[in-house]
Amino acid sequence: MSRIPLVAIVLTFAAVAFGGSMPLTTKDIKLMLRTGYSSATVLQELAKRKCSEPLSAAQEIELMGAGASPELILALKSGSYAMTAADLAQKQQQKEMEAKRRAAMLEESRKSSTLYQAQQAEIRAVEAARQKMIYQALRGDLVAWRNGAVSHFDDAALENKKLFLIYFSAHWCNPCRLFTPGLINYYNETTAKHPEFDVIFVSRDKSTFGMETYMREANMPWPAIDYEKISGKGVINKYAGQGIPDLVLVDGSGKILADTYNGQQYIGPAKVLETLDKVLNGKGAEVAQAR
Repeated sequence: MSRIPLVAIVLTFAAVAFGGSMPLTTKDIKLMLRTGYSSATVLQELAKRKCSEPLSAAQEIELMGAGASPELILALKSGSYAMTAADLAQKQQQKEMEAKRRAAMLEESRKSSTLYQAQQAEIRAVEAARQKMIYQALRGDLVAWRNGAVSHFDDAALENKKLFLIYFSAHWCNPCRLFTPGLINYYNETTAKHPEFDVIFVSRDKSTFGMETYMREANMPWPAIDYEKISGKGVINKYAGQGIPDLVLVDGSGKILADTYNGQQYIGPAKVLETLDKVLNGKGAEVAQAR
């Protein structure tokens, strides 16, 4: 099996690239001759493609040195294979059309890439917003017990929290007051190691005074929803069970990871803290499977 000369591959690709047979140059002819084409074969190619330039004296010498036959030289000098002005104009038009086509394809590719990148950026933005759903629901409406008074809480510290314990409780509820000190101890010990979570107190007291009294007496270290804003916090209130104390563990997107209630069944807030420990210790997959 004969080996196909490199020039044949080059010329073939050149012809395909411009949608038809490209005219030969004297440089093409010299390369064909030096890679093994006979003068007769070159003449056959010239009959199909023509020659794009007249033969100069210097080019004639180069072709003869490359092995061109007298017939090939004579044919080139006679101009019988020369392209007419109309042929040249047509080839030039083809080249320009092809260049425009390629430019259009490149521009379309660029637009598609830009659109794809914009879509991906939008998806990432939506996902980032989704992961901060709880924070957005609380933003601007939190208070805390600090320095002997309940005052506005700077919620910027919550923006990058990954987990939230939503604590529904009240001062009038004796089981709540019994559970809260243990929750405070847990909070103080755990947040030192795992600052990625926080507790949000949602009062079920009957007045602002009752809520603030509870926060003061318990010395709650976490923020609470402003009493006047609680009724409007549907995003948060939907997690409330039928009784208190009620502790619900959610991630930043609002997904429930653990709940004091299993449907109508009251499991208790301590189980929620056990689940939080698992999540904080890298056993989130186990928790998800259990739910």
